Amino acid sequence: MSVLEHLEGLGGVARRASLLGLVERADLERGVRVGDVVRDARGRYALPGAEQAVRTAASLGGVLCLTNAALHHGWAVKAVPAVPQVIVSRGRTVRGARRAIVHRAELTPAEVDGHWTSQERTLQDCLRRLPFDEALSVADSARREGVGQRVLDRLAADARGPGSRQLKQVAALCTPLAANPFESVARAIALDVPGLRVRPQVVLEGLGYRPDLVDEHLRLVIECDSFEWHGKRSALERDARRYNDMVVGGWLTLRLVHADVMHRPEAVRRTLLAAVAHAELMNKGLSALAAAA
Repeated sequence: MSVLEHLEGLGGVARRASLLGLVERADLERGVRVGDVVRDARGRYALPGAEQAVRTAASLGGVLCLTNAALHHGWAVKAVPAVPQVIVSRGRTVRGARRAIVHRAELTPAEVDGHWTSQERTLQDCLRRLPFDEALSVADSARREGVGQRVLDRLAADARGPGSRQLKQVAALCTPLAANPFESVARAIALDVPGLRVRPQVVLEGLGYRPDLVDEHLRLVIECDSFEWHGKRSALERDARRYNDMVVGGWLTLRLVHADVMHRPEAVRRTLLAAVAHAELMNKGLSALAAAA
């Protein structure tokens, strides 16, 4: 996979260390030279196209918002927008709006950060307006990048009107423990499965592993298999041993792939529903054996 493909898989923005865990240093430097990726002032790497989005927003008399603004603030997103998302004043006449997705709102000076909405306004808009899985991806990433839980709690406490219910829900569920949007979206799907109560990065007693998602009551593990191909034999062997250890340790272990989680959520949900039923059946059998002993 190319540097560009890896960066897209990471949510459109990533720190150097994250990319160097997936690509060679020379490939990353070559990607920057040819313009496949750009390095911003904060040392992060991002997809090209931000400058054109800024020009589009300026020509419409607005500022970039939602996932465009999230990317500017260094937060990974489920999907990079194909066209800029722009907020303009309600009373402004907009020409050439087909170049962007236009939203209308009145912003205070404190809600604008240059050509983008401010961090807090961006969080409010994303958590209110985006689909749940996309909102959770942004909130998780914001927490990873240093936004405190108190900020999310305050936004939730002050939320009123359309979208406030989702904003409060996402603010309560977000965590910096999700490594990337892949894991965030997988958790969003799992949260919609009756009987499944997953937590990220739980340490498995006796094994020491920290799987991506764990339901301790059902003894069910969900691993988000990276879009990174196992290019090294040692990585493949280590992964296989980890999987076997969890299975023989009594953990029903599922391995989800990036394409299914991001593009086939209903299929993933059906798999999780079946896994919950299977885990409950296994647990009943173990309880019956224990009672008979």
